[in-house]
Amino acid sequence: MKDKLKGHSAMFTANFLWGIMSPISKSIFLTGVISAFSLTNMRMVGAAAFFWIASLFMPRESVTKRDLLLLFAASLFGITLNQGFFVVGLSYTTPIDASVVASLTPIITMILAAFIQKEPMTGKKVIGVFMGLTGALILILDGAGSASGGSLSDGRVMGDLFCLIAEVSFAIYYVAFKGLISRYTPVTLMKWMFLFATICCLPIGGSEVMRIPFAQLDSTIYLDLFFVIFGATFLSYMLVSVGQKRLRPTIVSMYNYTQPIVASLLAIWWGMDSFDVMKGFAILLVFLGVYVVTTSKSKAQLDAELAEKAVREEAAASGGDAVDKQK
Repeated sequence: MKDKLKGHSAMFTANFLWGIMSPISKSIFLTGVISAFSLTNMRMVGAAAFFWIASLFMPRESVTKRDLLLLFAASLFGITLNQGFFVVGLSYTTPIDASVVASLTPIITMILAAFIQKEPMTGKKVIGVFMGLTGALILILDGAGSASGGSLSDGRVMGDLFCLIAEVSFAIYYVAFKGLISRYTPVTLMKWMFLFATICCLPIGGSEVMRIPFAQLDSTIYLDLFFVIFGATFLSYMLVSVGQKRLRPTIVSMYNYTQPIVASLLAIWWGMDSFDVMKGFAILLVFLGVYVVTTSKSKAQLDAELAEKAVREEAAASGGDAVDKQK
């Protein structure tokens, strides 16, 4: 129970930080100085540096050559494709659209977990996922209705598609690499994954980063960059690996629904929106959905119940045979 509580706390905190990241990233792009490619490269290089520095203060873990290959594949789906496509997609579309697409992740994860890990797609789990989806969409569409402006770029559809690719990629990471994640500490996992991601992405956008006039940047932009790199990348990814070790993929992905809650609460706090009954109902739906999925039965639990039922039936049959012999 204590282990699961740690997993839930880790996933909530990671998604809380990601919920703050979307509007902050958008504000960085609006300066016109830092592009999506540049921010993606800065996140990867910065997080890799933080993880390798952190590893110096921890017991050294040896990683097998086979697992290094698996870590490269994990970094491809969990970082390179996810971060790259999401940040680029966000630069073309709106934070609201990006949030809508992100809401599909638990559904994609549930389907992948059913095929890859043979996790049962129980009625309770389906109801929980869709409760969370409904709550998230109510919040997102409510935000869309109150948003000012409404002018959209011509690349909005392409941006939405890029965000979808990012979420599918992350769903694959949630499901396919749970075994790998359980073998190493979060720092060991992430130092290699972010190193591989940096090697993949730096040749594409490294020169663009070098052309940024850092000396001319406002202190606010530096604070935003620090939050995105340290908080929403270094801390978040470390917390996700903690959650992955302790929770099932569908439960892990359900915490995506906390991101629009964070965005809504921030908008209220900043005076850009107000709290009403509909928002309260939506937030309640999200947390109820997470609770329902959390309490749904895993494959191991269902297998144990089937085995127990088989033992009971065998015992009953043996008892019946004994009675027949006595007769």
